[in-house]
Amino acid sequence: MKQHGFFDENDRLKELSALGDPLEKLNKYIKWDNFRGILNKTLKKEAQGPGGRPPFDYVMMFKILILQKLYNVSDDQAEYQIKDRLSFQRFLGLALCDTVPDAKTIWHFREELVKANILDTIFYRFVRQLEEQEIISYSGSIVDATFVDAPRQRNSKAENQKIKEGKVPEEWEGKKKKHKKSQKDIDARWATKNKERHYGYKDHIKIDAESKLITKFSTTSAAVHDSQELSKLVDEKDNILYADSAYVGEEIQKCIPRKAKNRIHEKGYRNRPLTKTQKANNTRKSKIRARVEHVFATMTNTMRGIVVRSIGMARAHANIALMNLTYNFWRYIFLMRGKRAYA
Repeated sequence: MKQHGFFDENDRLKELSALGDPLEKLNKYIKWDNFRGILNKTLKKEAQGPGGRPPFDYVMMFKILILQKLYNVSDDQAEYQIKDRLSFQRFLGLALCDTVPDAKTIWHFREELVKANILDTIFYRFVRQLEEQEIISYSGSIVDATFVDAPRQRNSKAENQKIKEGKVPEEWEGKKKKHKKSQKDIDARWATKNKERHYGYKDHIKIDAESKLITKFSTTSAAVHDSQELSKLVDEKDNILYADSAYVGEEIQKCIPRKAKNRIHEKGYRNRPLTKTQKANNTRKSKIRARVEHVFATMTNTMRGIVVRSIGMARAHANIALMNLTYNFWRYIFLMRGKRAYA
C-alpha cells in the first residue's frame, strides 16, 4: 500500500477543484460574512460562567443549513457527510482535525433561527443586494406556486376532521400524550392536482423574469389556492405581471398595481371557450411565464426535491425560506459566471 503523505489532503482537494467542485463556486461568489452581523446579533448569548465548549461559528452553521438544502440531506446525514466529504469540509472551513457539529447541534441551531424569525430578513437582504447590483431588473415578474411535501400523518378520519376545523383532537391532549402531539402536524393539509395527492405546504413565489431569481415568497398549507397569495407577492416594483390562468378573476385584478401590465393567461369556460386570438396570446405569454417552471425544476433536480422534514407552519416556512435562498445563491453564481465569461 502507498504510504500516507503530508500533502495528500491538499492534493485530493486540488483534484476536486479540477473536476469543478460547485461548493468552491459558492464560496467564491457568496459573501458569507455579510450574514455574520445579523446572526451574531440574534443568536449570541452572554456566557453563564467559566467552562463549557464555545459555540460553533454561526456563519459556518448557517452554511451547513445551505448544504442541507442544496443536497436535500437530513441532520443525521449532514453530520455524516461533513465528516466523510473533503469538499464539504473545505466549504465550511474545517480541517480533518476539527470538531464537526453533530445532528442535534444542527437541529438546535435551526430551531434558534425559527424562534428568532430572521430567515425572511436574511432572504430579503440578499434580494436587496441583487437589486443594488442591478441583477434583478423587474422588467417582468412571474408568480406561481408549488407543493412542498411534508411527512405524511397517519390520523383517523375523526382526527383529520378536527384538524380541518382548526381544533386539536382530544386524544392528543394531556401530559401523557404530549410526545404524540409534538409529532403531529396540525398545519399541513391535503390537496389534489392533476390526480396527484399532496400533503404538506405550498411555496408561493414571484421571480424576476429576466434573471429567474426569486424576489418574494409566502408559505401556506397545500390546500390554499394559488391566487389567494397574490396580494402578498405583487408590489409597486412590478412593471409586467405574468401568471397562469389560476390567477384570473376580478379580485385578482384589484391586487395588480395600476402601472403594471397584466399578462396573466386568459381562461376559457364551458360555454365560453377561448378564441383563436386569446389562444395565440396565451401562447406568447407562455414563452415568458414558463421560466418559473425552470426554478421549480432546479429545486426538484439539482437540489434533489421540494420537501420539508419538519412539523408545523413555523418550521415549514423557515425551511422554505432556506430552500428559496439556496436556490437564489445557486442561480446567482450561475449568472455571475456568465457575466465573467462575456466580460
